[in-house]
Amino acid sequence: MENFNFLLLTDTHYFKNSLGARGKEYDEFMRFEQKCFAETEAINNAVFEWLNNTDLTDTVLIAGDLSFNGEYESHLGFIELLKKLRKSGKRIFVITADHDFKNDDDEAFCFDENGKHAPRAAKREELFDLYYEFGFKDAIAVDKKHLSYVAQLSDGIRLLALNNDGNCRDFKTYDDEQLAWIEEQTKKAREDGQMMIAMNHYPMLPGQPIFSIVPSAVQKNAGEITTMLADEGVHLVFTGHMHNQSINEKITEKGNKFYDVCTGSIIASPSVMRYVTVESRKKVKIETINCPDFEWDTNGRSCTKYLDDMFDNMIVNMLEDLKTNPARLLSRFGAGNKTKLFPISKKIGKLLNKLTVGGTARLLWVKCDKSIRKMLLKDYIVELVRQVFSGNQSFKEGTPKGDVFLRVLKRFNFILKKVKLKNTDGVQVQLYDILKNSAGNYDIDDYNTELILED
Repeated sequence: MENFNFLLLTDTHYFKNSLGARGKEYDEFMRFEQKCFAETEAINNAVFEWLNNTDLTDTVLIAGDLSFNGEYESHLGFIELLKKLRKSGKRIFVITADHDFKNDDDEAFCFDENGKHAPRAAKREELFDLYYEFGFKDAIAVDKKHLSYVAQLSDGIRLLALNNDGNCRDFKTYDDEQLAWIEEQTKKAREDGQMMIAMNHYPMLPGQPIFSIVPSAVQKNAGEITTMLADEGVHLVFTGHMHNQSINEKITEKGNKFYDVCTGSIIASPSVMRYVTVESRKKVKIETINCPDFEWDTNGRSCTKYLDDMFDNMIVNMLEDLKTNPARLLSRFGAGNKTKLFPISKKIGKLLNKLTVGGTARLLWVKCDKSIRKMLLKDYIVELVRQVFSGNQSFKEGTPKGDVFLRVLKRFNFILKKVKLKNTDGVQVQLYDILKNSAGNYDIDDYNTELILED
């Protein structure tokens, strides 16, 4: 098998800006958004221009959430980008996901000076025809009902492109019919002597340990499915959905490896793509490429800083609303009418916005390195949370920020031990371990690494 290269991006969330992304209600909506909205067309234009011109590969994979929120006009605009990319000589393989269709038009939305509006939304049954030319047309096997297919990427390598949205009210699960189709395709790949890799929008392994207890963050029945895939010879899947950058490994009881390479969205921090080299059936090299700058008024900031600030502002606004507007913040979590929580929220908010890391450490009787004592606690929190999504988290044991974090966890471990938690596979987990390994990356490099798929 010769080396085979491809580029992978995900969560493009293309929005046709002419629909409307402005006004007072838009600004209010964006207070708690970590991804761009109005800027997505400009970002996609820049990324696709780069893809048109690169000679790194002729193959591009896109792992779902192609539109911002299912707007039909956004799909038409995005498809124009795909057609132009194809004309440049690239082969394109996409899957769709839950942001690409809506059951009712009012689930799609846009904003202007007059408030929120509902543009026409794409229906799930329209997606096959809309994206037929970008995966289905050249597939060697198609499961139209489940919008999934198998494509021959190169001599000896097949792509298992999976969609499992159901009806968008009970999505992220495979029914028995689709599971049977998947097993049929993996068996056929083995019989034909083909290496098979997968692309699935939803993570099959939690991107970070903290996501393992968030049902919407992981593929349903992921434990069973990843075991089945690994034991059937599919050892690698590319995913998105959570807009986080991570690479995680699982080993089945039979000793088979399974890797989930989750890639950040191009329209949010950290805004990256993957460059993948399949060197053999056993070895795959993963590299990360930063997305190019885009044309937008960033107030003098680099595009990277602009996106980082957008993510940070989401956390800062939450902390600020804890202090000044708890009703607005709590309404985001369905508790806007819990007025008894407002005084508590305000007190917590005042502390979080006022304390330093050193001051917090003194209150909790834990040691803090002098290099971070004057750092505002809210800035510490913002950086910690952003790194959970950007990957290669640096709040590790042996670092000033990591050590004070772990000392605080240990101070409260007697409480953490009493918290009974199960992950999405129903397995009991320890909150201390989850928090420790979400703040610091102690495992595989989330950006650049070589994966050994088989021993």
